[in-house]
Amino acid sequence: MTDDPMGKTRRYLSSLGLPERDLGTLPDSAGRFPDGGQFRVEIPSVEGPAAFRAVIEAGRERGVRIHRISQGSGIMLQTDAEIEEMVALGAEHDIEVCLFVGPRASWDVGVQVTASSGVVAAGTLRGADQLVYGIEDVVRAVGLGLRSVLVADVGQLWVLGRMKRSGDLPADLILKSSVSLPSANPATARVLEDLGVTTINLPIDLTLAQIAAVRAAVEVPLDLYVEGADDFGGTVRYYEVPELVRVGAPVHLKFTVRNAPGIYPSGRHLETVAVTTAQERVRRAAIGVAMLRRYYGQAVESPTSTLLGPS
Repeated sequence: MTDDPMGKTRRYLSSLGLPERDLGTLPDSAGRFPDGGQFRVEIPSVEGPAAFRAVIEAGRERGVRIHRISQGSGIMLQTDAEIEEMVALGAEHDIEVCLFVGPRASWDVGVQVTASSGVVAAGTLRGADQLVYGIEDVVRAVGLGLRSVLVADVGQLWVLGRMKRSGDLPADLILKSSVSLPSANPATARVLEDLGVTTINLPIDLTLAQIAAVRAAVEVPLDLYVEGADDFGGTVRYYEVPELVRVGAPVHLKFTVRNAPGIYPSGRHLETVAVTTAQERVRRAAIGVAMLRRYYGQAVESPTSTLLGPS
């Protein structure tokens, strides 16, 4: 066989500690959460206290341990009392509460994001003022007791990481990158990790080999959609759950639902659908965890939701 014409580039990637290629032989990941677990369950799009209470009750009814809930409508569209209630519910039930930064290009006055090729910029913060607004959203929520935020702008991630290191934000603040901040290869994932991300939401459509390559490049937990929303492509990957855990650990297994309306930004006018879709996400999670138990019974579930200790 002739020399690989791409060999020089592959060797350079290797010198950076990155895999040379997507991994054809899928290795077991030795990574674990701090409590020794390989996987946790995340229920996304939990829009407010009523939906959160519905998730807790559905998890109890179905025997599903929920480790994290995340929200998409943004911190800025929740009242102080609502945020404090969600934080209290999370503390009571040992569930991480992760709220999205509110400001984003898709709700701003710019037009690029409305074009078919510009939608990739939906989660970005446009200009210095909007960057300030996004940081203020986080500062406000932290003051109300929140310790996990969802970030979709790489510049904001950099600033928040610096604020944690300087002591201007708590050291135990979790910075979760959004699926809207694409991290589709090992180098991008490494950049986010270097910027201070605590947990990386990968695109919903990466193959197992591609996920294994990302895992080889970073140590932080990966957030993987088992079922994705229609507006992100709507993948349904339940039979892959055992391999997602084996190859990607530590992983948050995320369960949203197809054929559901978009509800961002949510509110009382959409509370019924927010609650019912949240309940269905827990049902989907029960299906996914059952699939995992059936085909990879030795997989270790995290007994806690803790990611970072207090400073």
